[in-house]
Amino acid sequence: MTIYYSLTFLLLAAEMVTFCVLVAPLPHKVKKGLFNFLSTSTIVAKIAYGLKISFIFVAILFFDALQRMFRVTAEAELAKSGQQGVSDVRTETNLAARKFYSQRNTYLTGFTLFLSLVLTRTFSIILTLIQAEEELIAKKGSASSSKELESAQKELAASKRDLEALRSQAKSQAEEYDRLADRYNKATGETAKRGKSD
Repeated sequence: MTIYYSLTFLLLAAEMVTFCVLVAPLPHKVKKGLFNFLSTSTIVAKIAYGLKISFIFVAILFFDALQRMFRVTAEAELAKSGQQGVSDVRTETNLAARKFYSQRNTYLTGFTLFLSLVLTRTFSIILTLIQAEEELIAKKGSASSSKELESAQKELAASKRDLEALRSQAKSQAEEYDRLADRYNKATGETAKRGKSD
């Protein structure tokens, strides 16, 4: 394999590892930190810019490999039909090897380009998912605080009712005390007068 196809293979392997890291089931805080770093880091932005340029070269290699594959396939079909005239085992082996290499190169570059598109879309989907989870957590927090506010308001209203009930009880007890005290005073005052008169 030539050096540029070897580099394309290394790029494909790096894309596969990156994809596995992106879709790995990480805790929310870790995933949030990782994606925050990936989306805001200047170093990652420079690497992404370099990768975009390399994908342009991979696209050129893809179209070259595709053209070569069609040419080799046409030559193989021509040799099978017997119109070429030379039907040697070495020629057939050479054609089969060229066909294999051209197909391998086409698949290698094609999968590299396809996975780059998948990685880009997966990254944006996961970033959107993390933002939606953050909004959900914020809404749950505000909902729970509004629920807490509602429950506090209900407790306050219940406390006010209890306070009013306690005030009315205290008032009626005070009235009853005053009535009983007056009655006691009358009863005691009468007995005291009787005791003095005796």
